[in-house]
This record gives sequence, structure tokens and C-alpha cells, in this order.
Amino acid sequence: MRISEVRVKLVDNRSEKLQAFCTMTVEGEFVVRDIKIIDGARGPFIAMPSRKLTDRCGRCGIKNHLRAKYCNECGNRLASNRAKSDGRGRARLHTDIAHPINANCRQFMEQTILEAFHAEVEKAKSPGYVAPDLEDFDDGYDDYEEPVRRTAPKEKEREAGHGA
Repeated sequence: MRISEVRVKLVDNRSEKLQAFCTMTVEGEFVVRDIKIIDGARGPFIAMPSRKLTDRCGRCGIKNHLRAKYCNECGNRLASNRAKSDGRGRARLHTDIAHPINANCRQFMEQTILEAFHAEVEKAKSPGYVAPDLEDFDDGYDDYEEPVRRTAPKEKEREAGHGA
């Protein structure tokens, strides 16, 4: 894997644990946004983009965040122990959207991203510093062509009127 670009946006209040957001481009073709750089007990580390976990209300079926005490739709009281626990016994309230599969990949990504973070911290000290825009990637949709639709064999049979 080749990380072709890392953009780092430092947060305004660096006294907080959240130090920066970054966007990483892989192979010049795939972008991962909202990677967080957090100041931990052993120094900065990266946190991959994540989303809140939800479950459904037993009465109305609407999704609610696992910390919710009452349903956002019908007001039904929700059980307090709905979240599954992680390996340390803590409630799992978020799940990663994108993440490395193995330790070597994570170490490589973290090292590359933290190098870019430290470089951005140094740049920020210079007069006239302008923070990078994390949203101005060329999406490449100008020359985008709709891919040829490939049909699975079972679907072809159905379209032809064969099979169930």
C-alpha cells in the first residue's frame, strides 16, 4: 500500500486531547476522511473514522443511540445495558467505518500520518500560515463514466424468465 497524500488540519484549541483531523489518500485513488489525531497517555495516536452504534426501540422500532435512556420517537424507556462490551469490559458505543486489518498496516499508517502531523505543527509556527482545506480533493467526477453493469448468473436467468 502506498499512502500518496496526508492532509492535516490542526484543531484551534490544542489543549484538548483532540489535536487534529486528517485526510489520507491511498494510491492516489482512495480517500479516507476524518481520521483523528488524539493526544494519549503515551503520546499522539490516530483514531479511524467511526459512527455511533444504535439499536431499535422494542415498542416502535426506531433507531436510538445506545446511550439513550428514552426512545427518540415514542418516549419508551430503554434498557440501560444494551451496549455490548469490548475486551476491557467497557461499553462499545462506536464502530470504525474504515480501519487497517493488521498491526503492520496500522503501524505504517500511524507513522505516516503522525509524521505529517508533526510537519504541520512546525508549519503552523511560521508567520502567514494557512491551514490546509481537507475538502478540496479532485473527486474526478468530470470524466466519470458509468460502469458496465455486470449481472450475476442467477439474475440473468430471472431476467430471461427462467428459474424462480
